[in-house]
Amino acid sequence: MPQSAHPKRIIVAISGASGAVYGVRLLQVLRELGQVQTHLTVSDAGWLNVQQELDLSRADVEALADAAYPAQDVGASIASGSFLCDAMVIAPCSMRTLAAVALGLSDNLITRAADVMLKERRRLILMVRETPLNLAHLRNMTSVTEMGGIIFPPVPGFYHRPQTIVEMVDHTLSRVVDLLGLPQTNAARWGGLGANG
Repeated sequence: MPQSAHPKRIIVAISGASGAVYGVRLLQVLRELGQVQTHLTVSDAGWLNVQQELDLSRADVEALADAAYPAQDVGASIASGSFLCDAMVIAPCSMRTLAAVALGLSDNLITRAADVMLKERRRLILMVRETPLNLAHLRNMTSVTEMGGIIFPPVPGFYHRPQTIVEMVDHTLSRVVDLLGLPQTNAARWGGLGANG
């Protein structure tokens, strides 16, 4: 990753797919870890889902980030490759956003920042949310993967025997934090058969 000095800069984007909890909880987790500077952008549909699914206001969510930008602000700092950052996570990533990233459309700040991550060879993680998948979805995932992005559907694991939705979300996000190269102590890790029972 390009930036070795602390704090690490992470862009978190929330698009219009169901699963706004992943983006909001990721902001909370990154804040709890410390030594991480978060930059947030949320699409209009993303804000609708934040309100619908979590009953949170825009101010509530923006307060979790170090900086926040409207998705229409394609002139924001995170739209430039000269803005040094370590990684970007789109959580959740709608199929529309996936398609725009796959085609390099850069038609809003989320897709522009993602395009920057790809062109600068920085880590880009897309928590894609849709099921079942059609051929266009699969081809777009392949395209992003071939460009260096990481397709990370938030598919829950069950070997740690989660009891709540929060535990399921946190386990998924612990894998994302691993991909970001950040240290953590609360990840439930597979220790072999019988080790978790």
